[in-house]
Amino acid sequence: MADGAVTLRDEARAKAYTMPLEDMHPGDPELFRTDTHWPYFERLRREAPVHYCKASEFGAYWSVTRYQDIMTVDTNHQVFSSDAALGGITIRDARPDLRRPSFIAMDPPKHDVQRKAVSPIVSPANLQTMEPIIRERAAKILDALPIGETFDWVDRVSIELTTQMLATLFDFPFEERRKLTHWSDVATSQPMPGGLTETEEQRQAELMECLAYFTRLWNERVNEPPRGDLISMMAHNEATRDMTPDEYLGNIILLIVGGNDTTRNSMTGGVLALNQFPAEYDKLRADQSLLTSMVPEIIRWQTPLAHMRRTAVEDFELGGQTIAKGDKVVMWYVSGNRDETAIENPEAFVIDRERPRQHLSFGFGIHRCVGNRLAELQLKIVWEEILKRFSNIEVMGDPVRVRSSFVKGYETLPVRISR
Repeated sequence: MADGAVTLRDEARAKAYTMPLEDMHPGDPELFRTDTHWPYFERLRREAPVHYCKASEFGAYWSVTRYQDIMTVDTNHQVFSSDAALGGITIRDARPDLRRPSFIAMDPPKHDVQRKAVSPIVSPANLQTMEPIIRERAAKILDALPIGETFDWVDRVSIELTTQMLATLFDFPFEERRKLTHWSDVATSQPMPGGLTETEEQRQAELMECLAYFTRLWNERVNEPPRGDLISMMAHNEATRDMTPDEYLGNIILLIVGGNDTTRNSMTGGVLALNQFPAEYDKLRADQSLLTSMVPEIIRWQTPLAHMRRTAVEDFELGGQTIAKGDKVVMWYVSGNRDETAIENPEAFVIDRERPRQHLSFGFGIHRCVGNRLAELQLKIVWEEILKRFSNIEVMGDPVRVRSSFVKGYETLPVRISR
């Protein structure tokens, strides 16, 4: 880590521990861009595990920062709603006229039937069919990398592999697959000067292009016999075939972001973690069977989605605080995954943890990530193929992180590889 980053961390710690608790806004996207959010969550876990921020650019919200409290909220969908009409699943409220339902932003029973419509794509049998395809593509991508020169791991490996996988899941035109990455980034980014989009109107126009493209694919698939891709599954399923355009776009964005951001950022996070903990890299090279426990440990350590949000539909007592009906409640997975009362030595990256799957990154309860096994499979395969080819992937500089308190990700990571 560069000296500047160490100074930044020290300054952040000093600030996090001296500011009044009532002034704390842990959801500030700038904290995530600079990787300085950690001491804020550490202090909240210790002093105010259920914390109220009364004013922010996202409005007022509760932060739930401990592992067990997050589990309480996540598994209680009767009290804590995901409904898009109440604000949905992120700290940022969509404008009321732009709230798009998707099955992650729905409550039962509608959630259950829509989720069921797409879940066959990640059935054990289907994953078995996909494994050789993922392996072949991973091999091809890795074989094309330059040896001994610095390049961007995010663009050349993480984005490329996950976007190829998404194109397969949707049976999306392969040569246009980078559109999927672009729409995923547009959907999760905040409009700002110099950003990916500068205004909300521009952002919506881009998402309408996404809808138009996917509507064309829907119209093709609905008039053909059912096939094994996600669009065909939705077009031919009773629960999803009559979706409104807004609902269709909501589900498309959910599936793109779910299949893209999470795996892509874990793929980069794993490289970073092994460089920050070189003894673990040595351990892995000496015993490749540790991949089985390393993959979930990467997903815990990275926590590719920093939070999920709910809205209370009745008053509820949690951690000595009364959350009122209508309040916004943010479950900070990124904090729960570093909770020392639930996970031993949580700050360290340990590839042979005894219980590596004890993490919150996939969520719990009815909204647990539908593609969690596919994400793990992709990571496992890519690391198997890396270890066959390269003795070392060396990080050559600090990553550029995404300015978001929802997607905890990377824009670039400079690396150099040796055979």
